[in-house]
Amino acid sequence: MSEPERSENVADPGAGKGTRNGGKSREEFDLAAIYVSDAQYNRNIYFDTSPQAVRLYLLYNHWVFKVLLYFFILVNLSLAIFEDPAVVPLPIWATMLVELLCLLVFTVRLIHYARVIPRDKFWKDPKNICIIVILTLTLVDMIIYGALKATNYYGVRWSRVLRPLLLVNVTEGRQLRRAFRSIRNALPQIFYVFLLFMFSVLIFSLMALKLLARGEVAHVLLGLKTIEGAPYFTNYLEIVFDLYVLVTTANSPDVMMPAYNANYFFAFFFILYILINTYIFMSVFLAVVYNNYKKYLKEEVRQLVRAKRHKMVRAFAVLQEQREGGSEQVVTKANWNQVVHLAQPRISDGHRELLWNVLDDKNQGFIGKVAFVQLADLLNIEVITLKTRPHPLHSLCPAFYESAPSRLLCQIVQHRAFVMVYDLIILVNAVFIGLDEENPMIANSEWVFLSLYLLEILLKLYVFEPRAFFSKHSFWNCLSTEQLISTRFDTVIVISALVATIINSAMKSSGGYTSRQILDIVFILRVLRLIRVVDSIKRFRTIINTLIRIGPAILTFGQLIIVVYYIFAMVGMELFKGKVTFYDDSSSNPAKEYCGNPLLKNTTFAQLKYCKNNFNNVVSSFILLVELTVVNQWHVLSSGFTIVTHVSARIFFVLFHIIVVIVIINIFVAFVLEAFFVEYSVDRTDLQTSLEKRIEELELAVAQEKLDENLVNAMETMDNDLGASQSSKPNLPSLMFKIASKRYRTVDALLQRMFEADLDPADFAENDNPENNGSFENPTFGSA
Repeated sequence: MSEPERSENVADPGAGKGTRNGGKSREEFDLAAIYVSDAQYNRNIYFDTSPQAVRLYLLYNHWVFKVLLYFFILVNLSLAIFEDPAVVPLPIWATMLVELLCLLVFTVRLIHYARVIPRDKFWKDPKNICIIVILTLTLVDMIIYGALKATNYYGVRWSRVLRPLLLVNVTEGRQLRRAFRSIRNALPQIFYVFLLFMFSVLIFSLMALKLLARGEVAHVLLGLKTIEGAPYFTNYLEIVFDLYVLVTTANSPDVMMPAYNANYFFAFFFILYILINTYIFMSVFLAVVYNNYKKYLKEEVRQLVRAKRHKMVRAFAVLQEQREGGSEQVVTKANWNQVVHLAQPRISDGHRELLWNVLDDKNQGFIGKVAFVQLADLLNIEVITLKTRPHPLHSLCPAFYESAPSRLLCQIVQHRAFVMVYDLIILVNAVFIGLDEENPMIANSEWVFLSLYLLEILLKLYVFEPRAFFSKHSFWNCLSTEQLISTRFDTVIVISALVATIINSAMKSSGGYTSRQILDIVFILRVLRLIRVVDSIKRFRTIINTLIRIGPAILTFGQLIIVVYYIFAMVGMELFKGKVTFYDDSSSNPAKEYCGNPLLKNTTFAQLKYCKNNFNNVVSSFILLVELTVVNQWHVLSSGFTIVTHVSARIFFVLFHIIVVIVIINIFVAFVLEAFFVEYSVDRTDLQTSLEKRIEELELAVAQEKLDENLVNAMETMDNDLGASQSSKPNLPSLMFKIASKRYRTVDALLQRMFEADLDPADFAENDNPENNGSFENPTFGSA
């Protein structure tokens, strides 16, 4: 039997040690925990199951090494700041030494990965080949570039465009690879629509050339010039570019004004063009992208679900034991507890016991395969653990704390009206901050607001258990009826404002430093408390929660944008560095009027003072690319670089617009639309409902009226403390639980939820043979 075949047979380790009803070895528990963890986080890594390979795989997935990997990727990308053209210049040898260190780390990481998986699988994985090629080409480029610089020859660091591809091809970059696959799969259909769109632009360009330059009505327009004084619509390629820009509305209505000023008739030509190309074709682009993105992403999610189930079946095969008095294979509670502890060591004993009670609903002490394979999805459900503790004052002086005035004060603070009053105070404070601070009444009002905020904090500390109020994992902590209690954030802001106000007043009275800039910054931060007001409105709260929940998935597209920006920034710096120069306002150099390049004299680019929009360093390049993404005035920016180089430079800017604005942004919009529809409209999953029902059956549920959905559902993830409003009640369990709304631990869990209704029931089948498919490669698709 070959090595890959041996590694696929995971049922043998358990059976070969004679453990039909006995204990399992540490190696078996480690192997099962890896399968569970991989299923939970959708890691599609085919690894060898030998004890040594399992230990190496555990080490490979350790968070420290992942953090180090991303740190060195960040360092490698940041080298552009110090390389020519540099923001902060460093010697070539210094940047190259750092880059060599990064290459060494990437190589060690790759070798570690090669020791984990079978050799034939390693060389068949495209991402490993990509990493090897990138490292090799980078090393070759460094040698060539260093030799050229040592001999005073001009050199180009062409391998810098490959740096962000490491971020894509590392094992941890599966979300980014999925985003690139979404683009790749949507490109064929987008290409057909783009061809039709360009055909429309070319036809309208011919019509414009005929109507406005060479037709019978051309005499009407004789002598008309563009805003820059150039002949109006006489060059066909210029017309094509201007009309392409008009689709983005960046040059509207400037491009049509010379013709419109001559005759009303020509306005209808441009209106018809905008209607067809801007409103119809751009909408079709979004529709095609959305349809194809959803179709291919659903197929990927289907394969992810299948892979997850196969991994859980493998874990079950490792842990299974034959049930006494029967032929059914089961997993005992002891083995289940051990593997969950290894897979998720942060889960508390109470939380783990709760999950077991959900799976073992009949209290048999063991579970079968059908229940066991749900563990991965169960671990992806956020559960808030609340510990009930009495208030310290209740323990120190119970008679005083339980007195009638004290109870009345607690009822007032916990009442909805108390929250509404302070919401109103926050709104009034925000208005006062925007008024004239020179007015003595306005200036002194800050002391009043600070006093009210301090009173709020003291009252809440009196009513609620302090450890709940300052819970280390909370941002806003919901402790009462529909009430958001701002914890450390509010406290830090209020105390900081108090300290800053006292210091500012003391210095002002002594005739010292009187600047209010620092104090103003603190006041601005206090305005963020308005989020509490917004979140108290149910409809706003739903939207905010939805945005927070899909945030991690949105970050994936942020990484995608960074990769594309970095590549275009590196190319742009090589093509356009030094072509445009910025001079600050204090400079008396006459070249400041034309951005240091005589070719830009009297151009719109120079007149609008766009000199700082250049490719002279990586920071300026990224800012310029952001401006191009916004598309406003992007034709002016591109024309400036075209003037100082060649008309073919427009290809760079048009290509950037097509890739980023038309393709990536539309795919991003498609994802947000789909995720928002799911989050905004879909209720809990069946598994979440079962978990919540089990919590209630065990009488460990926090009363719903005490924990209404709000930001805590989106932000609270770990253990928390329950305040006196709950802990003061008699016969209350010391540990209580609540499902954190519809939050997901991983992006893959969100994707599975997005397409859960469309997935085939066979994708969730639990009777898979663990030996049928041992490799989970990245999904590949044929033509649409």
